[in-house]
This record gives sequence, structure tokens and C-alpha cells, in this order.
Amino acid sequence: MIRVPLAWCVIVLTLAGAAFWLLAVGRPALCPCGEVRLWVGNLSSPESSQQLADWLTPLHLLHGLLIYWGLSLFRRVDFTWRLAFATLLAALWEIAENSASVIERYVPLHLRPEQAGDSVINALSDMLVVGVGFWLAARLPVRVSIALFIGIELFLIWMIRDSMSLRLLMWAHPVAALRDWQAAG
Repeated sequence: MIRVPLAWCVIVLTLAGAAFWLLAVGRPALCPCGEVRLWVGNLSSPESSQQLADWLTPLHLLHGLLIYWGLSLFRRVDFTWRLAFATLLAALWEIAENSASVIERYVPLHLRPEQAGDSVINALSDMLVVGVGFWLAARLPVRVSIALFIGIELFLIWMIRDSMSLRLLMWAHPVAALRDWQAAG
């Protein structure tokens, strides 16, 4: 008989519970286009946030790094249980991010009127990418993971005029000049 550690069961149940919740509130399981793609490179495409990965996927990797750093205060707690908690946080984020109130606020701030939330497959992929970021932060030296974080932020600013820091700024205090700069890209 195979014995699966309880923390892994919690991770799987968290992912399943989040998927069930998102389906229950009306999120589509897959892209309404009927196809499953690994990558959507056009941020303005209606398939963005509907497929497995897109330009916003690296933001979830950054979430994983941040969650690991935050949970590093609890080093005595087994890594797998910290990963289970990170998965729970990622699931709660996806559920909140796909609520009607957040979507209503998100669309005008990020200039994506065609975007009306994530598909369930995209949300699950995002949650798994948080886990990858968490795992990387646990394995990489702190300097390397900080450099990775900064590098991803700068790369996203260069490629799509968006990043975690810009999103936080625009969420807390929308800046018209920044919104205009993002729209020009």
C-alpha cells in the first residue's frame, strides 16, 4: 500500500477545492475557444488568462518566491507543510482574483476590457507556478532568488509594460501617466 504524506493530500485537495469553487461561480473550465494551448503570447488576446500560460504567469512565480520568503520565519515547520500553506494562499488568491468585484476593478486599471477572469485550467496552472516559485526559493541561494525576482520584474516591464510592482502601485494609487505609458505599449 502506498502511503501519501498528509501535506501532499492537503495540496491536492486545495487545488481540487479551488477548481470546484471556480467552476461553481461560473468560471469556464477551459478556454471558450475550445482549444488548450501551452502559451498565449498576446496579452490583449481573449485567450490570455484562458490557456495554461501567458505573460502574467511569471507574476505567479514571483508570488511563490515572496510566500517562501514570508514563511521562512517558520523554518521549523516541514517544507511540505509550508508548501501546502503556499498552495492554500495561491488558491485563495485565484478565488479572490476571479471574483466579480476584483474583475470589475481590475479591467479599468490594467486596460484589458476583453479579460473577464481566468479559466479554471489557467488558475490551476497559476497555482502550480506559485509552487514552482516556492520550490525555487527554497533551493536557490537568497541572492540568486532576489536577482531572479528583480530580473523577472524588469523583463516584464520591458516586454509588456507591466509587473508585480507596477500592479501594486496601480492598485494602491492609480497614476494616470503610468496608465498612459502602459497603454502606449
